[in-house]
Amino acid sequence: MNFDLSEDEEMLKALAERFVTDHYDHDSRRAFLAEPTGFSAANWALLGELGLIAAPFPEDMGGLDLDATGIATVFEALGRGLVVEPLAEAAVLAGRIFAAAAPQELRDAWADALVSGEKRLALAHAEARGRGGLPWIETRAVQSGDGWTLRGAKPYCAAGAGADGYIVSARLEGEPGDAAGVALFLVTADAPGLTAREWHMADGSVAVTLQLDGVAVPANCRLEGDGFAHVASAQVMATLARCAEALGIMERMFADTIDYLRTRTQFGAPLGSFQAIQHRMVAQYAVIEQSRALLNLALVSWQSDDFANAVHGVRAFIAPACVELGHEMIQFHGGMGVTDELAVGGGHKRLLVLSRWPEDPLAALDRYAGVLH
Repeated sequence: MNFDLSEDEEMLKALAERFVTDHYDHDSRRAFLAEPTGFSAANWALLGELGLIAAPFPEDMGGLDLDATGIATVFEALGRGLVVEPLAEAAVLAGRIFAAAAPQELRDAWADALVSGEKRLALAHAEARGRGGLPWIETRAVQSGDGWTLRGAKPYCAAGAGADGYIVSARLEGEPGDAAGVALFLVTADAPGLTAREWHMADGSVAVTLQLDGVAVPANCRLEGDGFAHVASAQVMATLARCAEALGIMERMFADTIDYLRTRTQFGAPLGSFQAIQHRMVAQYAVIEQSRALLNLALVSWQSDDFANAVHGVRAFIAPACVELGHEMIQFHGGMGVTDELAVGGGHKRLLVLSRWPEDPLAALDRYAGVLH
């Protein structure tokens, strides 16, 4: 099996790595997280100029329609740089849902601004009583004249701060746990009746809680097709992106710890010379290699019936493994490891979020086992 990257994939990897090199260090990352949206608006505009925002979008919207290998390549590089801009949530998840389901009039109105980064969408789907990957939508959409009226709450809208619009799932009929009867709507951030309360996730990113009190949505802002199906399909690629990002973060934390163990001395010898520490580092190196092997298995399954299942398998392994690796790397750094003074602390916080969002890793394991669909 040939795992060499194509010319286009090498170019995208180089773009992502150059972006990290030119714009990221530990202090600048902390400054980006402190901004109101939890990331740098200037960096987001630059990602648009570089074409990295457009890349996951289909070609008819001006994107590159990246395949699985392209997505994984870009996000692993961004993970190594501990990049905070929400490409996975905005472009791979919300963007691809919009591209797949938006009616043509709405597509034409938003396409150019989305692929350039001028505008940004966020998915508002998860609800408070949703558990274990099972469908649960209480938010309701009622037909009103030529449009729709939405009522409900979306407490977990990741990367929602400063978004220009939200893709909101709402139930047209049935009970909250029914798999059918759910549609998606594009709700602009300035829609009357929509309120957004910002809050920080564990990694410092800014999510929002949306309250929809009689929000009027025009008929052409209802997305086409089955809401759950569109979200599930886009989540597969977003999950792949998150897993690749987690792998990049694991590699970065491991490399930083290797450097630390080679230079930090105790009892007159480098910490890395102690056999017990070497054994623990070798165990985590094996975890990284296992993660990469599972990611590669998913990549070679692209466009096959096994692809989604392979992605669920990657997440089921990486989600708990990356947190355990973070714990080990922090322990080797001692008390400094949990502070914001070192990249290892910030990396671990990001891994905590990736391991639990948008669902518990046990749900991915259930999907891999065929218990959930």
